[in-house]
Amino acid sequence: MAKRPGPISTAIMIHLFNGFQNPFGGSERETLELYRLLSADSQVRLWATSSGVSEDLMQEFPIRRVSPATRNVPAGGTYVFLGAHWRNKTWPYLIPRPRRLIYVFNTFHPKIIALTTRRPRLLGWPGAELVLISDFQKRMLRVEGVVHPSPIDIERFSPRQARPNGPFTVGRLSRDTADKHHPDDVALYEALLADGDAVRIQGGMPLKDRLAPHTQLELLPQGEFAAEQFLPTLDVFYYRTGLHVETFGRVVFEAMACGLPVVCHSHGGYADHIRHGENGFLFETTQQAARILAELKADPALRSAVGQKARQTVEQLFSPQAVQRRSDFYRR
Repeated sequence: MAKRPGPISTAIMIHLFNGFQNPFGGSERETLELYRLLSADSQVRLWATSSGVSEDLMQEFPIRRVSPATRNVPAGGTYVFLGAHWRNKTWPYLIPRPRRLIYVFNTFHPKIIALTTRRPRLLGWPGAELVLISDFQKRMLRVEGVVHPSPIDIERFSPRQARPNGPFTVGRLSRDTADKHHPDDVALYEALLADGDAVRIQGGMPLKDRLAPHTQLELLPQGEFAAEQFLPTLDVFYYRTGLHVETFGRVVFEAMACGLPVVCHSHGGYADHIRHGENGFLFETTQQAARILAELKADPALRSAVGQKARQTVEQLFSPQAVQRRSDFYRR
């Protein structure tokens, strides 16, 4: 049996904490991408804070379970929590005090802000440095903190080549949860199909009982294809959520990295980076969305021009200089 790793003793180690429950979850992907960036020239460890950690992720990445009983714990350095927190848990009292404490806040829940900014006196940890993932989120919450877009390796995504002849294809990508889908989109998809268009949705299982089978409708489960494989099969990326509001919306930026025109509801973190009609489109109502999609269907040159601008936008947002500047924040 392999020996369990013991405590990490170096003071300059960066420890990334996440629940690591869902291989397709946004905070999991954000944590793993930050790990990729920082581990290029820093010592970094991944820690699972949840007992429900994904076995698939454990096998693919060097994730350790926090376990004071087996001395499998971080031993000082910089503690970075993403989509997880230390409050109301016992193990933080049993591990060494961090030199820095950073919380990457990627939701809109004020309760989590309270949990992570009011530290227990007995714990004796430093105050949490807050990282937000969009200016939209910062405005909505009215809190102070640095803003770092959720890291994305845009080199995985190549501007799409001209697709072979076929129906105009509108699609989207998300997790298989009902709150990722807006109820009014069913009627929009039905109208597109009736007009001869194709609709392709990965993460579409919640719609299976709401959309009638159609030869040009594909509803795929989450994770069926990697994003860089799925997105280039579309002509337009369409995105609107239901109860869930995107603090950032990394899949929108992945679509833009593929040179796709994106048509998105205007309420979300991604909207700060979309200039309507130039590098993408924003809409308020279903009728507006339908008109934009019809315009894009009729004008391939417009699709190409907007897609090129979309790619340029993510190249600037995730330029080597910008990524280095954000990474250096964690290495201080």
